[in-house]
Amino acid sequence: MGARVAGLERAAAASRGRVDDAVVDQAQQVADRAASRLRLSADHTVVALAGATGSGKSSTFNALTQLELSAVGVRRPTTSWATACVWGKEGAEELLEWLGIPARHQVTRDSMLSKADEDAEMRGVVLLDLPDHDSTEVSHHLEVERLVQLADLMVWVLDPQKYADAAIHDRFLKPLAGHRDVMLVVLNHIDTVPEDRRASMVDDVRRLLEADGLQGVPVVPVSARNGWGVDELRAMIVKRVAEKKVTRARLEADVRTAAERLQEAVGTGKAPTLSKERVAALDDAFSEAAGVPTVVQAVADSTRLRANRATGWPVTAWFSRLKPDPLKRLHLDLGSAGKALTGTARTSVPKATGVQRARVDTEVRALADQVGEGMAPSWAAAIRSASVSRLPDLGDRLDRAVASTDLGADRIPAWAGLVRVLQYLLILSAIVGAGWLGLLALNSYARLPDIPTPEVGAFPLPTLLLVGGILLGLLLALVCRWLVAMTARKRARTADKRLRDAISEVSQEVVVAPVQAELASYAEVREALSAALR
Repeated sequence: MGARVAGLERAAAASRGRVDDAVVDQAQQVADRAASRLRLSADHTVVALAGATGSGKSSTFNALTQLELSAVGVRRPTTSWATACVWGKEGAEELLEWLGIPARHQVTRDSMLSKADEDAEMRGVVLLDLPDHDSTEVSHHLEVERLVQLADLMVWVLDPQKYADAAIHDRFLKPLAGHRDVMLVVLNHIDTVPEDRRASMVDDVRRLLEADGLQGVPVVPVSARNGWGVDELRAMIVKRVAEKKVTRARLEADVRTAAERLQEAVGTGKAPTLSKERVAALDDAFSEAAGVPTVVQAVADSTRLRANRATGWPVTAWFSRLKPDPLKRLHLDLGSAGKALTGTARTSVPKATGVQRARVDTEVRALADQVGEGMAPSWAAAIRSASVSRLPDLGDRLDRAVASTDLGADRIPAWAGLVRVLQYLLILSAIVGAGWLGLLALNSYARLPDIPTPEVGAFPLPTLLLVGGILLGLLLALVCRWLVAMTARKRARTADKRLRDAISEVSQEVVVAPVQAELASYAEVREALSAALR
């Protein structure tokens, strides 16, 4: 029983904020009440007599106790308290306090000048005489509703005039359809009914009870005034109490009813899982909104610019310095000094367009709808709410993710450094060759003695240095352009993967994690309800 109560408690806690508060509050109250009752005396059974004005509850109460408590009966119309008669009060004090029965309304049957063994069969019974449920006093209604929830065994006293009254059927009997195992019905004043109609009236009462969902509830015709049927009623109560199952059955019925009502609000479907394809589509939408394609293109362009600047022919490569770096224009890859000035989490990546924002909203909604499909409306609404709960911070989170990602474009390739050294050696050889040729021309113009000019094959060395340095430099630059293009594409792919991984972390934090938390709560509720209904 304790496991069922604990399951209902866990289900109520996990449902809080996701299911109607009234349903959750009722489940929590039932769990608290059941836990409290389990801690109290297991040797006593609370039997409550309830009914309408004139049904004869007090006379039935007196007949069962075999005492005249008329003084109590005189006071009852002026008070909202119930009266309790206890057989074997030892150990029942805490239970009576939990029931909220004041000492002045308690009667101990053992002390009423009876023999010690006279009522041994009733030992452990706490018999309650409740106020009239149809009393004009509001306090009486509240007292009846409170004690009906606390009683272990409920005895509903009806009379031939009001047994079909909708007040008791709609307000008490129908809502307690799950408690038929801990319920008895008494048709009092049977002596006022003609003998030939008594059996048919009892059958009619059973028919009404079946309509209320209370099939199999015993109906005992009695006349408390004349003592008819009282022994049979007493024997039924004694049997229920002796079996020591009434209290447990009542608590089980309470827990089951509350769990079923909560289950109806939660739903009975299995906890769904997030589709990888749907999460991937969400990541794509976030990447578009974060400007990942723009940044990836900037990485490729920046790589080409920097590598061409390093590997191109130095004379023309110098002019490329006049071109702005695409990454720096986006406030990306600025180095530590630049980030200190602009802030680590701010970029100049263009803001998401209306179309991109609409796609984000569509994908978030599609993910929530897919997960919530087949779930109870309240829980599906909780999932939708969770999916958008952190979207207001999405722009800043995406910007920080892009800004903090290492794009891998801050250094030129190692081979480009070697090419740069070679290019400068080639341009230096061209300069040496040009200077040498200039010196030869000046020497010839001044009619000075000839300077020895080495030859390589059929070409003078100065000419070979000049022409070879220029041509080889240009050829090397052209070859390197192909290598640069390959490097740019590779770095763009690397940057794209790193950016999308970073954006995926954002989507996990902003949308997926809240939705998964709701799914985890749903799974916990389903597991807890299974334990409560076991």
